[in-house]
Amino acid sequence: MKASVLLRLIEDGESSTVEFKQRFTEYSKIAKEMIAFANTRGGFIIVGVNDDGKISGVQSEKSEANLLIETAENYCEPPVKYSIHYVEVDSKEVVVFEIAESNTKPHRMQDYKREVDLNTVQVFIRVNDKSVPASKEMIKILQARSNQAPLTNYEISRNEKIAFEFLETNETITVAQLQEAANLSKRRASRTLIKMVRAELLNVHTKDNGEDFFTSNM
Repeated sequence: MKASVLLRLIEDGESSTVEFKQRFTEYSKIAKEMIAFANTRGGFIIVGVNDDGKISGVQSEKSEANLLIETAENYCEPPVKYSIHYVEVDSKEVVVFEIAESNTKPHRMQDYKREVDLNTVQVFIRVNDKSVPASKEMIKILQARSNQAPLTNYEISRNEKIAFEFLETNETITVAQLQEAANLSKRRASRTLIKMVRAELLNVHTKDNGEDFFTSNM
């Protein structure tokens, strides 16, 4: 990576694809950012830059890189794919850890379990400039998209019709709102909206606090 490219990233500030770190902190905190990028659109963790975009540099680029590599390979499940760039700016060394968007979502914090346990799993996604916990609905959607699981014998039922009717007078709908409107259990309402996203009838969005809402794709 050229210094000019790095300076452009820094100038644009933290975003859905860029995170600044003054230095390596804790494995779990860095893993959270890596997982969020891999589960969303990929991105850059730039080590040696303060939150305000001031370049402080790192004391040992090799040490920082080794910690990042260990995090990616041992604290994320499955391990995230990455590339490392060492960039010198004004005689200061900056480490850029580039993470690709994954095709094996969802990535999660290492829990040493063979399969995803929705009750305990820690999955993160990137929303604006934050890494936030993914809801159970979002985790299921990520799984379906990675597996490219097709919907078979899918029909528009009463519950889907109620969701569409709700969206005729409201811009968005949530699991709780469909649950109330259709008199469903939370699980049934959640399953309905997930299927509608998979059928490309709805789009799913996540707020900064991690809450999901859905909008029509029609």
